[in-house]
Amino acid sequence: MTNNDILRRIRYTFDFSDSKMIAVFGLAGLLVTRSQISDWLKKEDDPAFQECSDPQLAVFLNGLIHDKRGKKEGLQPEPEQVLTNNIVFRKLRIALDLKAEDIIEIMWLTDVRISKPELSAFFRKPENRHYRACKDQMLRNFLKGVQIKYRPEI
Repeated sequence: MTNNDILRRIRYTFDFSDSKMIAVFGLAGLLVTRSQISDWLKKEDDPAFQECSDPQLAVFLNGLIHDKRGKKEGLQPEPEQVLTNNIVFRKLRIALDLKAEDIIEIMWLTDVRISKPELSAFFRKPENRHYRACKDQMLRNFLKGVQIKYRPEI
C-alpha cells in the first residue's frame, strides 16, 4: 500500500475535511497547506499528484494519536524516516485505543480470521524471533474493517 492510499483511507473513514487534515498534521508539528493535502489525496494518474513521504505520513499518524487520545506529557516522538506496514498498524492501534480483541473483531468484519499470537507478532520488534512482517493485504483488510466499524453507513 502506498502512503497516499493509507492517507486517503483514513480521511474517508473518519470523514476528515481539509481543515481537519491540516490540524492533525499540525498537532504533530508539521505545517501543511491545503494544496499539499489535495495533491497527496489525488489518484496516481492525476498530473498534480504528489507522493506522501514516510516522514510526512508518520507525522500525520502521530497527529492522529494526539487527536484521538490526547498529547502525551514530555518529549514528543520523532517521526520515523522509514515506515513499514507494522509501524502504520501499531500507530493506528494506538490512535484508536484498540486491544487485541478489538482488532480481531475488526478483522472479522472483513472475513479475516486471526489469532492473538498471530496478531501480537505484528507488534513485536523486528529483532524478535516471533516478529512477523505485516503484508499489504493484512493492512488493507484492517483499514477496511476500521472503515466498516467507524463509518458503518457505507
